[in-house]
Amino acid sequence: VQLQACGGGLVQAGGSLRLSCAVSGYTSSRYVVAWFRQAPGKEREFVTVIGLSTTHYADAVKGRFTISRDNANNNAYLQMNSLKPEDTAVYYCATATGLGTRFNVPSWYDYWGQGTLVTVSS
Repeated sequence: VQLQACGGGLVQAGGSLRLSCAVSGYTSSRYVVAWFRQAPGKEREFVTVIGLSTTHYADAVKGRFTISRDNANNNAYLQMNSLKPEDTAVYYCATATGLGTRFNVPSWYDYWGQGTLVTVSS
């Protein structure tokens, strides 16, 4: 399984970005896709996850970020609106075979993309 994240960049506060995660290697769509982020000097933190029809969001992004997936093309997306300087981080997509109770913990996930940097200027 391989994950390729892209779409990061530099944006002003209040702006928007759309991240993409291309997933390959699964034989079906029965996997969950999550986004985590890691700011300099901080631990990796959960952002959002999507199962077949269920989504969860961290409180810090709820109402501003939207996760979606295109199972036909094995892609997942993170639409980020109303960006804030505190959203600055490297964003990683990750996959797991199920949506368990520990979906917000990095160790739950089996595969990770390489990360894409999002920088929000004030």
